[in-house]
Amino acid sequence: MHLENLRSPYAKVGAICYFGRMLDKIRLNLDGKLPPDYIPNLGGGFDSRCVEFLDVPYDVLINRVAEGGSDEEILDWCFHSGQKPSLGQIEVWNEFMRKRGWNDDGSTKLQARLAESGFASRTDIETFFDYIDLDEGRR
Repeated sequence: MHLENLRSPYAKVGAICYFGRMLDKIRLNLDGKLPPDYIPNLGGGFDSRCVEFLDVPYDVLINRVAEGGSDEEILDWCFHSGQKPSLGQIEVWNEFMRKRGWNDDGSTKLQARLAESGFASRTDIETFFDYIDLDEGRR
């Protein structure tokens, strides 16, 4: 399903992938425009990993997003309120997230998601980021 104003998980804010997508979901939910299928996973899954990486509670981040500001301003706030990862930590984060589902303990779940969505024959989809982009019409 294509959703306006919801970017790919590959897109970066600063140097960090996925963060912008998480902000998009928060904003869409605050505006009442996030589809019901997305709501049960808000704050879980990759969202949970991202806020844990930045050491910022998800509910506190929601409040900060509701105050407004650019993605970069909110990321800077996260760096000051939680932790600012080093360039090496960001590289490890990005590569872990970008490859999640490829030859790791998430592979079985990825294959199940592909099958549930009618994409079982798509052997080119090797990661959750690829799956998200396919499911949302970007691939």
